[in-house]
Amino acid sequence: MVFRVAFVAGVTPDKWLDTFRRRFPGILLDAHPVETVRQRAVLLDDDADVCFVRLPVDREGLHCIPLYRELPVVVVPLEHVVSAYDEIALADLAGEQLVYGDVPDWPEVAAVEQLPFPDMTAREAVDVVASGTGIAIMPMSVARLHHRNDVTHRIVTGVPDTQVGLAWRIDADDPRIETFIGIVRGRTENTSRGSADPAAAPPAGSIPGSKPGSKAGSKAGPKGGSKPGPSPAPGGRTSARAKPKPRGRPTRKRR
Repeated sequence: MVFRVAFVAGVTPDKWLDTFRRRFPGILLDAHPVETVRQRAVLLDDDADVCFVRLPVDREGLHCIPLYRELPVVVVPLEHVVSAYDEIALADLAGEQLVYGDVPDWPEVAAVEQLPFPDMTAREAVDVVASGTGIAIMPMSVARLHHRNDVTHRIVTGVPDTQVGLAWRIDADDPRIETFIGIVRGRTENTSRGSADPAAAPPAGSIPGSKPGSKAGSKAGPKGGSKPGPSPAPGGRTSARAKPKPRGRPTRKRR
């Protein structure tokens, strides 16, 4: 059965996918991008086993672990005054038209009447910015993904960071999910949970680490209940305890 991994724009899961393929070459992987608006639905509709999501996400029916945070940037035309700075404060963008971006404080910050822009994807927003109509605020990785030669981006302060996480269904009972989570969290092959083949489980009643045919609780030892003898010394001789030499003054031999 194929293990399906979905990811939103800006996330590059290649390193984790490569590690999974290397450790478990017998498991087929299907990795595909998904729009942020469908990041939850792709799991609930059983179109993916796990999904790299952009938080916040409605967690009802889902498990989700946060992975890392991303800085927000403002995308502007290449010749825009913002391009002269390394970073810009949100308040300094008050005179701009916000084409795209989840900025809760924007209604209070904006100093000009905003145009009624329709909903659009990040790629479409970058195209609108390139036309000189306005600005867009998005995670840095998304801005890099949709970069054009006629736009640039700068870090914007005063906007909350965004966070990427890994989500899966609560009712999903698949050992491959646990294995993939371990890889994403940096679990190595040498760890017990990172090295086990998720496609194979030990036989019922077996003891982890035991050899086939061995019985539980048996210990290796000498046969017949004999006690171990002295350890052989170097050269093959059995080491024996040396007898103590008599003490006292040496006796003289009579003539």
